[in-house]
Amino acid sequence: MVGSIPGARPAIVIGAHYDTEYRPRGFVGANDGAAGTAAVVELARSLGRELRGSRHRELRFVLFDGEEEGPGCSESRFAECALRGSRAYADAHADEIGELILLDYIANRGVRMPRELNSDPALWEELRAAAAQVGAGSSFPHGTQGGVIDDHVPFLEAGIPAVDLIDFSYPYADSLEDTPDKLSPESLDAVGETVAELAIELATEAGSNQP
Repeated sequence: MVGSIPGARPAIVIGAHYDTEYRPRGFVGANDGAAGTAAVVELARSLGRELRGSRHRELRFVLFDGEEEGPGCSESRFAECALRGSRAYADAHADEIGELILLDYIANRGVRMPRELNSDPALWEELRAAAAQVGAGSSFPHGTQGGVIDDHVPFLEAGIPAVDLIDFSYPYADSLEDTPDKLSPESLDAVGETVAELAIELATEAGSNQP
């Protein structure tokens, strides 16, 4: 699913996956799917209002399907049989995209996201600067966490700077306990405000130079 705010290219993509685990049966995916999806939808609304009437780069809001592995795919083969939507999108549109900001586990209480090891270091530092601007610096501490195979990987493989916002220490991941009561509006707001600030800075810095 794709929505956009027209502008100059290369486009900035803000994405998340909307599919959820098919197992365990009854999986809700409040943080692993729903939180990122909700944030992308709200960012599209707010940035559309914020950027109206200004010269800026194109922003795309992309919700990927097929991020999770399907039946018959083991976790050891995740890189082969998951990330289906993001691979298809990156393959089709890589030459149109300047950066990807991916939202995954972003709404758990006390969210803390050092840089995911695969994420582009320079773009991550811009994200941390944006977080400091909106008073959310504590959610993006200095340092790194382990690398994650996620929907940013196909974009990185295509040479596109990409960052994955994910608190991989979330204790309820991939379990029936990943439910809305584990989430925090304050965490969701901190991440949303940070991404909005970064998107505006990226979009207007280049967009202001367009004819």
